[in-house]
Amino acid sequence: MSMPRSQLSTHEVENQPDPLGDVNLYASDPILRATAPDSLSDYGASLGRAKTRALGRSAQRHGPALQLFDTGGRRLDEVAFHPAYHEMMTLSQGAGYAATAWDGGSHVAHAAMVYLASQVEPGHCCPLTMTYAAVPALQVNTDIAAHWVPKLIARDYDPRTLPIGHKRSATLGMAMTEKQGGSDVRANTTRAVRDGAAWRLTGHKWFCSAPMSDGFLTLAQTDTGLTCFLVPRWLEGDRNAIHLMRLKDKLGNTANASSEIEYHDALAYQLGDAGRGVQTIIEMVHHTRLDTAMAPAGLMRGALMHAMHWARHRRVFQKTLIDQPLMQSVLADLILDWQAATRLGLSVAMAFDDPEARPFARIAVALAKFLNNKLCPRVTLEAMETLGGMGYVEDTPMPMFYREAPLNSIWEGSGNVICLDILRTLSRDPDALEALRARLDASKGVDARYDQALKDHRERWSRLPQEGDARHFAERTALLLAASVLVRDAPAAVSDGFVATRLEPSRGHIAGSIAGVDVAGILDTF
Repeated sequence: MSMPRSQLSTHEVENQPDPLGDVNLYASDPILRATAPDSLSDYGASLGRAKTRALGRSAQRHGPALQLFDTGGRRLDEVAFHPAYHEMMTLSQGAGYAATAWDGGSHVAHAAMVYLASQVEPGHCCPLTMTYAAVPALQVNTDIAAHWVPKLIARDYDPRTLPIGHKRSATLGMAMTEKQGGSDVRANTTRAVRDGAAWRLTGHKWFCSAPMSDGFLTLAQTDTGLTCFLVPRWLEGDRNAIHLMRLKDKLGNTANASSEIEYHDALAYQLGDAGRGVQTIIEMVHHTRLDTAMAPAGLMRGALMHAMHWARHRRVFQKTLIDQPLMQSVLADLILDWQAATRLGLSVAMAFDDPEARPFARIAVALAKFLNNKLCPRVTLEAMETLGGMGYVEDTPMPMFYREAPLNSIWEGSGNVICLDILRTLSRDPDALEALRARLDASKGVDARYDQALKDHRERWSRLPQEGDARHFAERTALLLAASVLVRDAPAAVSDGFVATRLEPSRGHIAGSIAGVDVAGILDTF
C-alpha cells in the first residue's frame, strides 16, 4: 500500500502550503478587472495554469544556445530555444500581445498583457515588446510598413528561418548601442553606404535584443549623420550578413537571448530622414518604455501572489502568518507599492490610447518607468523574505522575480538617462509640462495632504532642477503622479495609506515601517 504523499518514512509533512495551483491571473486581479478589457480573461487563465508556470520554469532553466556554424563549418548565426520557450511565444503571440494595440484593441489591453506575462515568464516578453513597439516606427516608410506590419501584428507565431514574405508572422528586434558609447548612440561608428535603393552596413552592436528576430531596427552613420535602418535577417535565397558573436550571460531574463552582433556589409533599408535616426527610432523607444513601466508592476504582483499564498497557509507561533501584525504591516506596505505601480502604469497606457493625451504620455511614461522600477527590487526582496529560507530556493519562483527586478530599470534607458529625459522633456516641450500640471491639479480637493504635498513640491521646484538634483525631482514628481491616480481611483484604504506613507514624512525606509494606516483594508485589496 503506497503512503500518502505527506507521510514519509521518518515524519509527516505538515504546515507546508500546497502548490499555488491554477489561478486566473486576470479574474483574480481587482485592478485589471476594473481597468482592462475582460477579453483578457482567457489569457489570464492560460498563464495562470500550473502547467504554464512549469513551461516558464523550463524555458528559464534551459536557456537559449548559440549555433554559429553547421556541421560542415558554414555560418548559421542562429539561436536554439527549448520547446517550452516556443510554447510561451505561441501562447502570447496568439493572444495578441504584439497585436492588440494595432488591430482594434488598445494600449491598455497590451499593457495588461505585459503585466500578466511578467508574472509567469518575463523572458519571452522582450521579442514581443520590441515587435509591438516597432509598428509605429515603421510607419515613416509606407512601403516597408505595408510589407512588414501585417506580419508583425499577426496573431500567430512562426519561428522558421525564412524571408518574411514566406512566413505567417514575424518579430522585430532592436540593435542600437555600441561598445564605445552605450546610451550615447551619437557616438556610434557603424557605417552605412549606398547600394542602389538599399544600403550596406558594416560595424558592431554591443546589445542586440532578441537576435532570433526576423529583422532589427538599428542606427548607422551616413554622410548626413546618424540614420535609422531596418535590417532583415533573411534574404531571398541567402542569409543577411549579420554575425552573432556571443549571447550575453545575464543575471536574469534567462529564457530570452540577448547578443552582440556584427554587420558585415549587411543589407539594410533606410527608415525616416537621413541624419535623423534618433528621432525616427525614438518612437519605438517611447513604446518600449510603456512595457518597461508595466513589467515591474507584473513582477511585483507575481511575487506578492506567492507571498500572500504562503502567508495565508503557513502557521508560525500558533497563528497563520497573515494574522501576525508585523507580517500584516510588511505585506500592506508592499501592496501599496504594487497598487501605485499598476494603476500608474495603466493610466499611462490610457494616455497612449488617446491622441489628445500624447503630450502627457511623453512625460508620464518616463516617470512611471523610473518609479516602478525603483520600487520593484524592494518589493520582490521583501516578498521573498516572507517565505523565509524557502524564498531563497529555486523550487519557488521568488529567486526568478528577484533576478528580474533590476532589468527594466536598466533597459530602454537606465535611471539617470530617464531622469535627464524627464528634465529635457519638461524644458523643451511646454505641452508636456502643461499636461502634467493639469493631471496633478485634477486630483486636488480630494485629500488635503495631497494638495499640500503638491503645493510644497511646486514651491520647492519653481524652476526645473539642476542635473545633480534630477533624481530627487523625478522621484517626488512620480510619487505625486501616482498619488494623483490613487486618490481618484483606488480604494480609500490604499489612497489614504499611500498619501500618508509616501507623501508625508511619517514612514521609515524599510518595508513594514508604517503606522496609522488601515492595514486590514489594504490587505483586502490584493
